[in-house]
Amino acid sequence: MNYTLEIVNDIDPFNPRDDREFSTIYYSSSRYRLGDERVSKEEIDRIIEDKDMVYLPVYAYIHSGVMLNTSGFSCPWDSGMSGIIAVSKDKIRRIYNTKRVTKKILEQVTSRLKAEVKEFSQYLNGEVYGFQVKDANGDIVESCYGFYSEEDAESEGKAVMDYLNKKAA
Repeated sequence: MNYTLEIVNDIDPFNPRDDREFSTIYYSSSRYRLGDERVSKEEIDRIIEDKDMVYLPVYAYIHSGVMLNTSGFSCPWDSGMSGIIAVSKDKIRRIYNTKRVTKKILEQVTSRLKAEVKEFSQYLNGEVYGFQVKDANGDIVESCYGFYSEEDAESEGKAVMDYLNKKAA
């Protein structure tokens, strides 16, 4: 039997922020859900001033969709700082099993915070994918969803399809 692979949008993706164990995205917009906790701008300022917190700014670009990042956007009309993503140094010490938050650990934390914002932005924009392996009749025989890149969905789907094709040969 000859199987085919189709990459599709995940129409009901899991919100990655629902399973957060590391950081919190604080935002102040009353019109959009741009993070985990809606707080006042004063509360964001308080978190920024807290020496026990590690944070990055979160910027939003809202124009026929919502995009988030930690470096800003060039459009002055439809973008701006929407909040911060933050984690306490106590939590960092617990998770990294260390007594000191070193420069190397801070670099790792910064990368992780950027990745979490990127993943949430992809979720908000529907950039979550899945694969479907179909038989000769077009019936779905295997599928999996929740990939944050088409390449990952395709790679995983191709491996499953190749396995099924070899098994059928």
